[in-house]
Amino acid sequence: MKILLDEWLPADLRKHVVGHDCQTVPHAGLGGKTNGELLALAERSGWHVLLTMDRGMPYQQNLAGRTISLAIIRAKSNRLPDLLPHVPAILAALPTLRSGEMIHIG
Repeated sequence: MKILLDEWLPADLRKHVVGHDCQTVPHAGLGGKTNGELLALAERSGWHVLLTMDRGMPYQQNLAGRTISLAIIRAKSNRLPDLLPHVPAILAALPTLRSGEMIHIG
């Protein structure tokens, strides 16, 4: 599965999302985009899931009809030590996501 890490997540998190093609938004060439642009471009580029901490995104973006899914991490901060305890839940949730679905993790 192709997983895209939002700009505010640490790049080293990708090393812990094992078994998936995981890249950061900047590395994928999608940095600096608005949420709507990011979702559309990521979807066209074949990404399956956007992993983010942006809790406002579900209220700003309509996922109906989209092929990309949204996984929102609820962690204390976006620091790697605060995100690592959520990795098992992230890895467990990824295979269950359907196109256009949004889930909260943590």
